[in-house]
Amino acid sequence: MELYQLRSFVTVSETENFTRASERLNITQPTLSQQIINLEKDIGQKLFHRLGRRSVLTEPGQVFLVRARRILLEADSATKELRDHPGLDRLITVGAIPSIAPYILPPLIAQARIDYPHLQIHAREDFRAELVQGVMDGGLDLAIVSMPVKATSIAIETLTREPLLLVVGKQHPLAKAKTVQARDLAKETFVMLGTSSSLSEKVRDFCGDHQFTPRIPFHCSQIATVKSLVALGAGISILPRSAQSSKDIDNLVYLPLAGSQPERELVIIRHLQRFQSRGATQFIKMLKEGVLFPTTN
Repeated sequence: MELYQLRSFVTVSETENFTRASERLNITQPTLSQQIINLEKDIGQKLFHRLGRRSVLTEPGQVFLVRARRILLEADSATKELRDHPGLDRLITVGAIPSIAPYILPPLIAQARIDYPHLQIHAREDFRAELVQGVMDGGLDLAIVSMPVKATSIAIETLTREPLLLVVGKQHPLAKAKTVQARDLAKETFVMLGTSSSLSEKVRDFCGDHQFTPRIPFHCSQIATVKSLVALGAGISILPRSAQSSKDIDNLVYLPLAGSQPERELVIIRHLQRFQSRGATQFIKMLKEGVLFPTTN
């Protein structure tokens, strides 16, 4: 049994299709099929049901998948540990959710070039569920996401608690209000990130806690688009404090909500069994020492 066979097996299980798996692995489909056949012979079990174009794991295949991922993760960690030498370039792959990635990844990468010139950082911006899966599968060394995180084999370390602020256009009636309560937002139109965003989930939960469902006709993929629509008067939004920029002063007003102000907990996640390389340690150190996440009480 070879590691390349295990990688092929895991890839087919993820794609459920030999053609897509062979494209991802950059090998021919006949080569991939033969690898799986040889692996099945070695194990003595059928690993896939061939259902037309789909290849679905058998019961033995499901059991073997857990072990195969663990073996590949251990092999990857061992390789990183052996290569983790002060004189060698170090490569880490980090992820961050879209509502924080634009504000932390560019300055951190820039700072790393000064403080740790041997450190190479590959970055991935994605939704929380995909980043959690990436950490679990070993594709990411670590990721910065918001709670809650419900996954096994994941180490979770709190980075900060960040307040969420009401954002309105300069001409909106709430822009001049002395205080704004959550109930004042019940009849407003919201501009939010898409439904897959953990930030949007947090805002919907906050509104639900105050007995109303937000009306959200505008779903955006970037916070910059949210801010532009709010500035035009298309609606209001609730955004993290890190999204606030000095460039917003002419068009937007950020207001804390009176009473139980919403906030989100940002955390660093990594695999419990993954060796934490020196590069990952250095990246986490920069995160904690930076002023990007001022702690709030």
